[in-house]
Amino acid sequence: MTWAEIHALYSIHDKAPPPTNTRPRYNIAPTQDVFFAHRDKASGLEIDYGRWWLVPFFAKELPKAAMFNARIETVDTSGAYREPFKSKRCLIPADGYFEWTKSAEDGGKDPWLLQLPDARPFSFAGLWAHNDKLGVTSCTIITAPAADSIAHIHTRMPVILDPSSYDDWLNTDVQGSDAKAVLLDNQIDDQLDFHRVGRDVNSSRYQGEDTKMPLVNSL
Repeated sequence: MTWAEIHALYSIHDKAPPPTNTRPRYNIAPTQDVFFAHRDKASGLEIDYGRWWLVPFFAKELPKAAMFNARIETVDTSGAYREPFKSKRCLIPADGYFEWTKSAEDGGKDPWLLQLPDARPFSFAGLWAHNDKLGVTSCTIITAPAADSIAHIHTRMPVILDPSSYDDWLNTDVQGSDAKAVLLDNQIDDQLDFHRVGRDVNSSRYQGEDTKMPLVNSL
């Protein structure tokens, strides 16, 4: 997504987007930096930039355990996610994401691109943190059991929120089961379209614009 598209997604229209040389990215992998939106101390919407792989505020070193996803089932009780769930919620903008299935023909990994109709921009529900000791700002995406329509690709899915629920998710006055209900009741993942794409995207180094192109005769 472009900087202007991110501003449009979050209705930041009080002024034009600041100048930037940021270009769309087509193949983002965990540990790389991404944009995310959260409330600042004055309750305004702030666009931040940080590592996609949560580094808890108390960590003394970069975590080796996978922390790019947080399971909705335990996001409010897990030691690493409990505090961010209470006070540091965010929205992570995108216009698609990849999942993989195993090929019956050669055992290789077949990537699929999942998007909303017309490739509309959307937001993953996420959490963020800042670690003063390490000087790292980071985020993670909340996941849930997959909707029936995409469960044949992967058994889990990132929580994609209806835009009408953005304010509720970022509102930290909403806590506990009510906050979880925002996630559970406002997912739009069942609206996703999907198609197979080329295996070039299996390498995070590949950044070609053709990452979204469907394979001929793909399902």
